[in-house]
Amino acid sequence: MALMITDECINCDVCEPECPNGAISQGEEIYQIDPDKCTECVGHFDAPQCVAVCPVDCIIPDPERVEDKEQLQQKFLGLTADKASA
Repeated sequence: MALMITDECINCDVCEPECPNGAISQGEEIYQIDPDKCTECVGHFDAPQCVAVCPVDCIIPDPERVEDKEQLQQKFLGLTADKASA
């Protein structure tokens, strides 16, 4: 699954720099995660780095974007191929 940030976000700014895919950005009121870029850190780390640093536990699996590890790995490969060709 891609991850999402809930309304409990306190805009502490710690999650954005931890995302290796650049999927986290400041939204109108709280931070948001681009589900097309979120791989739950598959391909980079063993666990989602944003979840590890979030002080209020407001980053959860997005029920609208159910993906298994293989799908997340394929997304990672696509994202890194895009960066390599840029």
